Amino acid sequence: MSGNPAVVMRLMASAYAVAEKAGAITRRVLQSGDLGIVEKTGANDLQTLADRLVQQSICASLSKHFPQITIIGEEDLPEEEVKEDLIESGQFEEILQKACPVEFNTLKEEELVVWVDPLDGTKEYTEGLLDHVTVLIGIAHGGKAIAGVINQPFYNYELGAGAQMGRTLWGVLGLGAFGFQLQEVPDGKRIVTTTRSHSNKLVTDCVEAMEPDEVIKVGGAGNKIIQLLEGEASAYVFASLGCKKWDTCAPEAILHAVGGKLTDMHGNAYRYDANVKHMNSTGVLATLRNHQYYASRVPQSVLQALKTD
Repeated sequence: MSGNPAVVMRLMASAYAVAEKAGAITRRVLQSGDLGIVEKTGANDLQTLADRLVQQSICASLSKHFPQITIIGEEDLPEEEVKEDLIESGQFEEILQKACPVEFNTLKEEELVVWVDPLDGTKEYTEGLLDHVTVLIGIAHGGKAIAGVINQPFYNYELGAGAQMGRTLWGVLGLGAFGFQLQEVPDGKRIVTTTRSHSNKLVTDCVEAMEPDEVIKVGGAGNKIIQLLEGEASAYVFASLGCKKWDTCAPEAILHAVGGKLTDMHGNAYRYDANVKHMNSTGVLATLRNHQYYASRVPQSVLQALKTD
């Protein structure tokens, strides 16, 4: 690409590089044998050393090169000097070579909001369910998720020593999504993916109302969206509180870039402005195809319980 790439593409190229570094940090903490676990609000809401180091790395790296963007990270960390070895200055060249979608060409740094989940699936990370774990960096403009990066630090880990571990998926609205092979669930099959550790009657009732052939229970919002992208599930159904904006911004952007859809249980889009509340309080419904079918199956009891503000 000739000339100076647009801010969005430069930010994405940096986000990709820092997500790769985040994956390496996450693997290194695990190999050290000391996860540095603390409970935030309880046993289902944990924070590890990897959460803390990765958030520092992502926020400090992106702030250094894009000082006017707004960054919102999951972890509430004290202000402190970030060690130099956590700063990533590289950019993923392949992204810089692609043409920026016309509607994002003139966006300025100060118009962009970055949502960061340093370790999506922390509980699974502490339990050794490593394929559930992702690092999420989402970019929003005008309240809409427009671009995102998902790193899977332990992709291929089951293949053992010598395997190339980890991968990074990314996407931009109007450009497409990369780093994986898009696949669909076989025709006529309905496979629902849902929460592994945050279930309740509302969630179960809603899943059953979809009349699925199969239900998969796994951790991590990023992981569930990857299941949709790779044809392992038809719908991600979570009729409850618990999911936050940093869980859905990056995955939503990548899903939307390939024609999928993520909404709340009422079929409304979430907003990702800097000043919105962090909780996705009206649940999450995501699909690669046939969103209307799944939205139409949501029980009235769920819609009543998850009232829009």
